[in-house]
Amino acid sequence: MCSIIGYMGPDRAAPILVRGLRRMEYRGYDSVGVATKSARGMQVRKGVGRVGEVSGSHRLEEMGGSVGIGHTRWATHGGVTDANAHPHSSSSGAVAVVHNGTVDNFSELKAELLADGYTFKSETDTEVISNLLQKSLGEAGGSARGAMVRAVARLRGRYAFVALFGNGTLAAARFHRPLIVGVGGGGGGRDGGQGPGGAAPAAPAEGPYLPSSDVMGFIEQTDDAVYVDNGHFVTIDRSGMRAYSFDGAEAQYAVTKVSREFADAYKGDYAHYTLKEISEQPDTVARAGSGGGGGGAVAEAAALLRACRDSGRGAYITGSGTSYNAALVARHVLSKRAGLRAEPVMSSEMPHWPEPVPGGSVLLALSQSGESADVIEAAEMARGAGASVVSIVNLTASSLAQESSVVIGMNCGPEIGVAATKSFTSQLAVIHRLADEIAGGGGGGGFDPAAAAAAISDVLSDHARIRGLAARLKDVSDIYVLGRGVHYPIAAEAALKIKELTYIHAEGMAGGELKHGPLALIDSSVYVIVINPGDSTFDDMVTGAREIRARGAKIIGVSDKDSDVYDHWVRIPRMADESAYPAVEIVPLQLLAYYLALERDTDPDHPRNLAKSVTVK
Repeated sequence: MCSIIGYMGPDRAAPILVRGLRRMEYRGYDSVGVATKSARGMQVRKGVGRVGEVSGSHRLEEMGGSVGIGHTRWATHGGVTDANAHPHSSSSGAVAVVHNGTVDNFSELKAELLADGYTFKSETDTEVISNLLQKSLGEAGGSARGAMVRAVARLRGRYAFVALFGNGTLAAARFHRPLIVGVGGGGGGRDGGQGPGGAAPAAPAEGPYLPSSDVMGFIEQTDDAVYVDNGHFVTIDRSGMRAYSFDGAEAQYAVTKVSREFADAYKGDYAHYTLKEISEQPDTVARAGSGGGGGGAVAEAAALLRACRDSGRGAYITGSGTSYNAALVARHVLSKRAGLRAEPVMSSEMPHWPEPVPGGSVLLALSQSGESADVIEAAEMARGAGASVVSIVNLTASSLAQESSVVIGMNCGPEIGVAATKSFTSQLAVIHRLADEIAGGGGGGGFDPAAAAAAISDVLSDHARIRGLAARLKDVSDIYVLGRGVHYPIAAEAALKIKELTYIHAEGMAGGELKHGPLALIDSSVYVIVINPGDSTFDDMVTGAREIRARGAKIIGVSDKDSDVYDHWVRIPRMADESAYPAVEIVPLQLLAYYLALERDTDPDHPRNLAKSVTVK
């Protein structure tokens, strides 16, 4: 998982590349590098650290040239070292490459290239691409197009890369990993016009062009973009941009507008993106599901799921991490409100699931970015089996969206903090809208987004109690989070947030399960959070909390009702609709994880070892 970016245009490339890398740093921040081509030749500077650190120490923004490539890394092959940082140059220095994804047959290709006399300086699979391109460039008589055709024919895996050739040409390829080209000054090929010999026309020569793994990389420069088709590559030189399929045939491409909301991904008065995004949830829950086709997409998806229910086939739900926790909530909501039996399957487990999604069924795929490798693979498997894929995504032009029969946009705006917050509650709100639509617009009362938004606003109005609790918890080593019924997935999600942001061991589990083994771990040093709204689960949770407290643990109750069993009470508003509690009760626990991170001096926006969207398996 990395961010990749290139630039060709009238301005100096390095400062633009560095700004783009800063905006995409949530995709990876182990190391940073830039390569540029100027009259003085190819220059590469890179090192371990965050963008600001490496840019300052290696003076990245001072590099010359109006064409270049850049990268932030999340390590997959090889350790976090200067040598393994991207860009990676070929043996002769004729080609430099930045890469996102994996090359599955890199060992085989590396052995072949070593036998041919090529040298390697890193442990990465990426260096194979640069040397393979150098070799292919010679075989193709110096043609970047020919070199790309030869190179991609040899690569196995899922990848996107941008290559900088010694003559100043850029080339970028996409195979099951995101690649978008920001285009300045309009763009050609939009209306299917024909270039020489019936080929697609090149885009305007003046550019600028910014191939990137993410809209965030170029949104400051332009909101015109080309979404490169899977199994295609582009070449960019001073005559413009052309697109090709992997066999070298010229291809049409469309220039589309991307949402300018992504230009607004700034922290404002907030100390961290994570806090900003937690605080945005009253608005994002209220508008969730109104983007990417809005009510029409919800109605279309509901029709597919209703058919599954009525036929007795049932449906499947998949996601990874936070999105899988949302899938667990969805199982409850869809069953209770719409009478639909839906089986949650962790995306990474889908290839090993004993019963593949059958033809005629529906897979509901949840993902903030729409680029998570495991989720995309699950969608591909479902489509291959003849099932329909309904995706709930924040980025409606993502790879997952392209695999989907119906796309429902979360419409929650860019989420930069690595730990998912507002995207989770937006997913829950969309699931409720979907359940109500399947049920025929009611489902026994319906979900009221305005009421949920007001309740979240209430929770967010008082940070002091949560900050004080975080100060008490900062030195603990173990936290358990318990919930029953639909609150169990919220317990799992709360534990995930605590682990991600604070590095404290936290475990979410069903409320009755602590006494079936884990109770052996309970002593006076342990805190147990019980998610305990005043619904049908309340009394059982109080009984369980008393058993835990009798073993010395301290109890934190998250509830609209106080109880003498709580050592600390985190109050949430009472909800008329019990099914709305999950979207509200997670918010104070998100805040707790955030303030615990501050107490423990960790960076809540960039937790160690993690990236926002894991685009590698």
